[in-house]
Amino acid sequence: MPHSTERSSADLSTALRSLVKTPLYWLLAALPLALILEGSHGGALWIFAVSALAIIPLAGLMGRATENLAETLGAGIGGLLNATFGNAAELIIAMIALSKGPAMYPLVKASITGSIIGNILLVLGLSILLGGLKHRRQVFNRTAAGMGATLMTLAAIGLIVPTLYYYLFRVGTQLAPEELLNIEHLSEEIALILALIYVLSLVFSLRTHSHLFSGSEEELETTGEHHQPEWSRTTSLVILLAATAGVAWMSELLVGSVEHAGEALGMTPVFVGVIVVAVIGNAAEHSTAVLMAMKNKMDLAVHIAVGSSIQIALFVAPLLVFASMFMGHSQPLDLHFTVLETIAIVLCVGVLALVSQDGESHWMEGVMLLGVYVIFALAFYHLPEGVH
Repeated sequence: MPHSTERSSADLSTALRSLVKTPLYWLLAALPLALILEGSHGGALWIFAVSALAIIPLAGLMGRATENLAETLGAGIGGLLNATFGNAAELIIAMIALSKGPAMYPLVKASITGSIIGNILLVLGLSILLGGLKHRRQVFNRTAAGMGATLMTLAAIGLIVPTLYYYLFRVGTQLAPEELLNIEHLSEEIALILALIYVLSLVFSLRTHSHLFSGSEEELETTGEHHQPEWSRTTSLVILLAATAGVAWMSELLVGSVEHAGEALGMTPVFVGVIVVAVIGNAAEHSTAVLMAMKNKMDLAVHIAVGSSIQIALFVAPLLVFASMFMGHSQPLDLHFTVLETIAIVLCVGVLALVSQDGESHWMEGVMLLGVYVIFALAFYHLPEGVH
């Protein structure tokens, strides 16, 4: 036992030294700075900016620790870990916002929308663009990408129906109390269906049809699938727990200052959720997908981008609905989004289906995806506050 403890301590110190050499983790200096600003009652805008910066490397650490744990625990449990913690930063931020009550629901819903369109348009677009500039023609697993597009279509239907219900049955600009209650019940029922399909999709991709989602032998070797993990199980677990605690702490500061920061910058809660919070929570994942594409590992890049969107739509969104039911608020979270959010999700899924149908990509496809993302960002920026 003493030898094991010494080995774990040495492994942890080695891991910490390696982090110091990585520029991304230099942003961890924002962590104590955010705490100092909060303690000295600094401006909300500064607290928001610094806590947002601190979340980026912490989310990166969570992803890195999860990957190392996955390699030591085997493919089945490893895949489940990656699925669970893949969007942990966004989930924590949304949970903190959810705990503040119904006033924060627009921000929570917007963060769901933002993560979905951000992964499909921004992450995949950047990956295809930068990968395509370096490699004239890139290919990826059409079956896996097509399955992802189909799951996203299903998720889009689930997220759209409550919004359609709202506009079909409202009188003037309001909805009758009994119809509002129906939307809440409908959202809970749809959330249950989406969660069940997510579990079955994991069984399909990790167990019964895993051969459809595996890369080539060459890719497995270059991605390190057959190599020893970078960190031991104990080190990975310690870093994962510490990073999760850090993200929760910074998310508390972020959510507490978001309203005043948004007002200072002239941004609505929907824009902050769709663009700002989504980019912050996904930043580390963004960089990983882009790096994989530049190394001509498009299968992995597409899996990161599409898989993350699926997790948000089929796992995080239902989980937030269920969590709100047990928080004791006057009303639970529903899946009624603004019209612009609904349209954005539908169009993104359509774009994903078009990009994934041939199993090939080039840099111009990346340009087009990024163009659509910028158009949506501008639309959300100009969206009037209070729009339902």
